[in-house]
Amino acid sequence: MPYSPEEARLLAMPNDAYMNDEQLGFFRDRLLEEKARVERHLREVRNAMADHERDSDQLDQAAFEEELRLQLRQADRETRLLANIEAALRRIDAGDFGYCEETGEPIGLPRLLLRPTARLCLEAKERQEQREHHYRKARGEG
Repeated sequence: MPYSPEEARLLAMPNDAYMNDEQLGFFRDRLLEEKARVERHLREVRNAMADHERDSDQLDQAAFEEELRLQLRQADRETRLLANIEAALRRIDAGDFGYCEETGEPIGLPRLLLRPTARLCLEAKERQEQREHHYRKARGEG
């Protein structure tokens, strides 16, 4: 995926500029935009559920209930995303944003541009996924 001019400018900054005011401002704005988008979508889902009138046609009702199940799964994912966005905003305020919670090392701009809610550097994330895989396998789930 090509970077926007603003993202390219951030990536071109020297390593000692990591998480400077401009970078933190960029990520704060991006997180706030994503938060607003998610909140808007969650409101739309709630409104759709509230506005739906029970249809006497069983086929229409079944179609609505299937769509509702899909919407609720999406809303559940977005609710978790919302919590992660809020946690990332708190990390910006605390001065911890962009640093791995496990190692303290920089997470890196490319990873944060893809996932601004990232809390772990790539290596720590891979270790976490390996532990989870081994745990599932040990329990017979994998």
